[in-house]
Amino acid sequence: MKADTQVKTASWAVLGMLSAAQFIMVLDTTVMNVSISQIVSDLNTTIVGLQTAITVYTLVMAAFMLIGGKLGDRWGSKRAYAIGLLVYGAGSLTTALSPNLAVLLIGWSFIEGFGAVLVIPAIAALTAATYTGRQRALAYGVLGGVSGASAAIGPLIGGWVTAYFTWRLVFATETVVVLALMLFLRAIPATAGRKGKLDLAGAFLSAAGLGAVVFGVLMSSQWGWVTPSPSVPTVNGVALTPLGLSPVFWLIIAGMILLWGFMRREEAVIAAGGEPLLDTRLLDIPRLRAGLTTLLSQQFIIMSTFFVLPLYLQTVLGYDSLQTGKTILPLSLSLFVFALGGASLTGRFSPKRIVEVGLTSMLVGEVLLVGFTGPDLRRLGFAIALALVGAGLGLMASQISNVNMSSVPAERGSEVGGLQGTAQNLGASLGTAFIGSILIAALVSNFQTGVLSNPALSNVSQEVAAAAEANANFVTVDQVRTSAEQAGLTAEQTDTLVEEYADAQIAALRSAFAGIAIFTLIALAYVRRLPERAGTGDAAEAAAIAATV
Repeated sequence: MKADTQVKTASWAVLGMLSAAQFIMVLDTTVMNVSISQIVSDLNTTIVGLQTAITVYTLVMAAFMLIGGKLGDRWGSKRAYAIGLLVYGAGSLTTALSPNLAVLLIGWSFIEGFGAVLVIPAIAALTAATYTGRQRALAYGVLGGVSGASAAIGPLIGGWVTAYFTWRLVFATETVVVLALMLFLRAIPATAGRKGKLDLAGAFLSAAGLGAVVFGVLMSSQWGWVTPSPSVPTVNGVALTPLGLSPVFWLIIAGMILLWGFMRREEAVIAAGGEPLLDTRLLDIPRLRAGLTTLLSQQFIIMSTFFVLPLYLQTVLGYDSLQTGKTILPLSLSLFVFALGGASLTGRFSPKRIVEVGLTSMLVGEVLLVGFTGPDLRRLGFAIALALVGAGLGLMASQISNVNMSSVPAERGSEVGGLQGTAQNLGASLGTAFIGSILIAALVSNFQTGVLSNPALSNVSQEVAAAAEANANFVTVDQVRTSAEQAGLTAEQTDTLVEEYADAQIAALRSAFAGIAIFTLIALAYVRRLPERAGTGDAAEAAAIAATV
């Protein structure tokens, strides 16, 4: 009994360390989203510019997470965790001191992103190595709850600090937290690394493929999906439109080809008896494949929602970061409660049922957001919608990690941690990029339609419509008014133009929320593939696992 108590004490110390690291990993993006208007103003950039930074941050993690997991195998999870934290802390400090968007991209999107690709798989692997059975399920539930708690209070922390101090203080504080965590590394047991060569060709193919696809989706709002827009890049004055098609089309095609080549490369390495970057046989495990897809869907939904919400509250309604955090509070509170409470449901209900309830709650919430988004905030309905989205996310967050990590033996923890991180951040980057693209495209389309059909603007409609397409961005009505006045429009024309733009903003926001709702519905149809019960899977799955060891 005494030895058992000692094990539990040590286990809780490890969980505390990993939870603290998990907390700051999730905190970043929510703070960046809620402070979006202040950061845009402070760095003299645009909404599209900051959307790029947010997307690149998650893209770096998605593209290099497999490499991070494999390095964790080589170095040992504890060493990878420590190195990753130091890199992450350096990135946080760079972000806090950034004078412009370029430095923010370097510090936040790249340096922090590269730190996270080491830390996130290590957290998953260290948890799998430390806990077994019911304890492991509870540990992953707690980590899911911590992620939920971080996402929940991130808007409040970011809003309060930005309103009363500066958003930079959050990132400076993260650096201090990283240094504090380094002082308690002894609490984490040592883990052995494995010798072997890193599959550099596979690393290049996976990173380049994922990067091309997500970058293509990100730029679709400016360059067009297939038909090129006036904003496509030029080379020596010639538009970069091979065969008359948008560069986005070719980026996505090239990315898919590179990813196909990556999968073929990994299969060839396995057949030759070598060690691949990704053991593709892991994807043959049904519960793992379902869990990873569900995790990608979860991150797509929540990160796209967190991107659109501040645009509505700050750019349209004129809220500051603190008011934004307070308005999002129903989502934050329900996320916190259901993420922590969802862990207690493990074992009593199947992961499939819990996730189904969570996705259904998110679907209803997103549909309500479509209905309650308007020129003025309809507080009660909007609060109910946010609470439903938060509750759904909390339930999902409490289950998916345990489904994924319990699909394989503990010694495969770093690999699955890398896969999990890839799915998580690929979903986040695709969500921000794709829904951001829908938002901008809907804004331009609705604005052009309104301008071209309004007789009061007949003598300037063509010029305004062309300018809207060439300079697509989500700005405030005050900025539109200033631009109209500088262009020499009359007072009546300026008022009419501002009204058309305000209507187009609301329509675009509703389109974005509708896009998220449709994706949620598709994800709900897929979760039937999740396991009916918690545990390590059925006999067929166990055979598939054994084949990968």
